[in-house]
Amino acid sequence: MNRRQFVTRMAGSGLLVATAFTAGCTTTGTNAPTDAAAKRQEINAGADGALNRLYGTTSSARELAARAQGILVFPRVLSAGLVIGGEYGEGVLRGRSGAPVGYYRTTSASVGLTAGGQSKSVIIMFMTPDAYSKFLNSSGWTVGADASVALAKIGANGSIDTNTAQQPVIGFVQTNAGLMFDISLDGSKIGKLDL
Repeated sequence: MNRRQFVTRMAGSGLLVATAFTAGCTTTGTNAPTDAAAKRQEINAGADGALNRLYGTTSSARELAARAQGILVFPRVLSAGLVIGGEYGEGVLRGRSGAPVGYYRTTSASVGLTAGGQSKSVIIMFMTPDAYSKFLNSSGWTVGADASVALAKIGANGSIDTNTAQQPVIGFVQTNAGLMFDISLDGSKIGKLDL
């Protein structure tokens, strides 16, 4: 088999895996009120856990959250693929009071050295009224195109870098190993869920 056929077959396999992954993450069937209520409850419980974990590992994250206009929490963003990969997660936007404002999904695709799968949580804090309003009024929001998300940099003392803390939108990415700093959320698409 020549190199061109190999690359074409590998790309096709990756696309198949990414398509199957994305299809498996969408909701189908009836939209019974009990199903929607159960889904909202599941997302809210996951968001509580992700936030508690963040606050437990980063002392100044709770202070930032208290100042935030809104916090978008994706408790479980799954990544999977082979050469071509994809990510999908469902989350909740909470207002200043902590009450849910709406439910959202995040998706992204990648091409390159992708193999296997992993799970992470993504937390995005809207620190200014303008950034929060732009997000709320958008019909679809793409990180990097509609707004930049500054990934939090944590110092040795557990505090967030002063420059990062002054940004209008701040993001945190957590895995089982802890906070990730060498990752980009650019290109992630966020849209509203009908829950």
